[in-house]
Amino acid sequence: MSGYRLQYAPPADLALDTMDGGLRTRFDAGMRTSLVPDPYGHGSAPIGRDEDRREATVSGVVIRYYVSRSVLTVTVVRVVYL
Repeated sequence: MSGYRLQYAPPADLALDTMDGGLRTRFDAGMRTSLVPDPYGHGSAPIGRDEDRREATVSGVVIRYYVSRSVLTVTVVRVVYL
């Protein structure tokens, strides 16, 4: 799968703004090269019964996201890191 667009919901965007620069660089690269090309892979798992509502760990950062197949968009709704 390819061609997915990546976007962040406001709470996830705020969390990214507070992320350390080095971690942010690794996270952005991981998202771009691993998760966005294949949002159903990369060790992700569905949340509940909805295959499009998912959770994954990218560069040590736990994310929750939704995949919209109809408009090829991955929307990150939660970002958790230490």
